[in-house]
Amino acid sequence: MMGTGAMLRIDKQAEAEMQGAVLPGNSTAELRRFAVPEPSWGQVLLRMKSSTICGSDIRAIYREYLGKGPEGYQGVIAGHEPCGQIVKTGSGCRRFTVGDRVIVYHISGCGLCNDCRRGYMISCTSEQYRRAYGWQRDGGMANYLLAEEKDLVFLPDALSYTDGAQVACGFGTAYEGLEKIGISGNDSVLITGLGPVGLAAAALCRKLGAHRVFGIDLLPGRLQLARDLGLCDEAIPSGPENVSEILALTAGRGVERAVECSGHHDARATAIRATRRWGRIVLLGEGGTVQFQPSADLMHDQKTIYGSWVTSIWKMEELVERLVRWQLFPSRLVTHRFPLGRVDEAYALMATGRCGKVAVCFDEELL
Repeated sequence: MMGTGAMLRIDKQAEAEMQGAVLPGNSTAELRRFAVPEPSWGQVLLRMKSSTICGSDIRAIYREYLGKGPEGYQGVIAGHEPCGQIVKTGSGCRRFTVGDRVIVYHISGCGLCNDCRRGYMISCTSEQYRRAYGWQRDGGMANYLLAEEKDLVFLPDALSYTDGAQVACGFGTAYEGLEKIGISGNDSVLITGLGPVGLAAAALCRKLGAHRVFGIDLLPGRLQLARDLGLCDEAIPSGPENVSEILALTAGRGVERAVECSGHHDARATAIRATRRWGRIVLLGEGGTVQFQPSADLMHDQKTIYGSWVTSIWKMEELVERLVRWQLFPSRLVTHRFPLGRVDEAYALMATGRCGKVAVCFDEELL
């Protein structure tokens, strides 16, 4: 074990400069040169291994800058789903050391507000100290990443770096939502939106013992991917008859649980109306609106709607343990891998929606 301030040599000499990708907000990604950062107290320097692209990057940054507050992009290096290996530590690090494989929880909070003390740095209330990787501080679309030790989750050898990158946001988001509504063998589950978060939710529902999993999406490629991976018992094209189709598959009762991952108003209404009496719905998809009748669609049927935003760092650690136990590998959802030099192609493909998960990879993760 190397001591505090130690460094893992890469080649013969540490690099002084690195490349990093920024998002100008015009449907492009630009590579620029940056100095390799130096870790200070409580910080580590990671050699990036895998950085996957999240749909929120496309929605709020890539095409145009739409995000405000926590989603306000400040021109930093992009990428909030980072995973890599520690190559240098600053003073004051107490748990992680050089050579450790780690996932980065993608929001660095103040650590002192009520939400941070619950482990939900995503909901940190400090405007001064809350900084999300890839949004307000440099993220994972670079050769190196400077991270706070407190934001790290250990990555077991049984999982690849690309497995870990998806835990940083997509799989963590899906797991949190499923834990809120509870999934068991008693439940048929509807998932609206089969992008990476929806596919992650389907994969996790399988391992949590769901009786049946139904998926709805507009894009034929996503429906086929869900079928090919065996994640959905029925993969149904999006349309005006979706509620009737789900009722027909459930003896007219509806599903016990619904997971809305698209952010689309019609899909949200479908999730609510296709859920049976006393059922539970969780909203994971960002943005958009929804219209429904509170009495007829919700209250009179004793349904409950949950909102869920990302996850906590302790829940993320729990998910990593479960993934190893279940032999569930998030990298199965990755359909395309790109080197950093082709990051513009990676974002352009993700923006089409005609893919599974897209990863920008380094070193052994490109093989």
